[in-house]
Amino acid sequence: MIIDLPSTTTSKVNQKLVELRERGGAVALGRVLTLVIVTEDATGIEDTIDAANEASREHPSRIIVAARGLREAAPRIDAQIRVGGDAGASEVLVLRLYGPLAGEADSAVVPLLLPDAPIVTWWPGIAPDDPATDPLGRIAQRRITDAAADPDPIAALRTRATSYTDGDTDLAWARLTHWRAQLVAALDLPPHEPVTAATVTGDGNSPSTELLAGWLAYYLGVPVRREQADGQGIVSVSLERPSGPVELHRPDGKTGTLHQHGQPDRTIDLHRRSLCDVLVEELRRLDPDEVYERALRGMRLLPNNQEGTHA
Repeated sequence: MIIDLPSTTTSKVNQKLVELRERGGAVALGRVLTLVIVTEDATGIEDTIDAANEASREHPSRIIVAARGLREAAPRIDAQIRVGGDAGASEVLVLRLYGPLAGEADSAVVPLLLPDAPIVTWWPGIAPDDPATDPLGRIAQRRITDAAADPDPIAALRTRATSYTDGDTDLAWARLTHWRAQLVAALDLPPHEPVTAATVTGDGNSPSTELLAGWLAYYLGVPVRREQADGQGIVSVSLERPSGPVELHRPDGKTGTLHQHGQPDRTIDLHRRSLCDVLVEELRRLDPDEVYERALRGMRLLPNNQEGTHA
C-alpha cells in the first residue's frame, strides 16, 4: 500500500500512521530500529529503498527517507507512506523536502523517529565530511557512509580517517569482509610462518582496496604496497612468507583462486556483494567497529599516504 501526502507536515504524516494502525494494523509494531536515509537526489532513490526493504527482513525497521530537493523552491514536504508488500518488513516514509526545509532535514525527521529504538543514519551518496557532527548524524548510534559513491572515493575515505567517531562505518568496509575471512583462514593453515610483506592490487579508485591494504598494514605490521590494476574493486592480494607467498587472485570480480605453498589451489566464491548484503551486515551491530577504525589508521602507513609523499 502506498499513500501519497503532497504538501503536508510531519504532524499529518504521524496522524496518518496512527490511522493506519487503528484501521487494522497495516503498520506493524515491533520495529527494532529507525533507519534514516539521507539523499540529495529526490528522484533516484528507488534502488536505495529496495535495498533497505530487503535488509528489513532481517532487521525490521521504520525507514525514513529524507530526499533533499531544490533549495530554490518554495518550502514544502511531499510525503509518501509505504506499508505492507511495498515496504518489506518495514514501514517506509519518504519525505521529499524543498526550499529551506531541504537544509533542515532533521526538523522533519526527528518527529517521526520510533521512540526508544536505536537510530541508524545512512548516506548512500555523497556524505558529510564529518558524519558525527551532521544534525542527522548526531542523533544516530550508527552512521553509514559509502565512499564508493563519492566522485573521489579515496579522498573521501581519507577524510573518514581524519573525522572518525565511534559509530562510524562505510559500506566499502563491508564489501571486503569475504576477502578478510579468506586471508585469515589461509594464514591459519601450515606452514605457520610470519608474513614479511604484502601487496594489494585493485582499481585505483576502489576504497575497499585501500581499506584492505590499511587493515593488513595495521595488523601485520609489515610494509604493504598498494598497486593499481584494471578491474573492478580488489583484484589480488599477495602475502610474502619465507616458504612462498599466499596469493588470492580474483580477475573477474566473481571467482577467486587461493594459492599457497604446500596446499592445493582452491577456487573461492568472491563475487561482488550486493547493496542489500553489505547493508544487512552493517545493521547487525550498533557498537563501535574498532577493526574498521584500525584499518583507517593503517591507511596512513601505506607509502602513498605517509607524510611527505603524494598519491
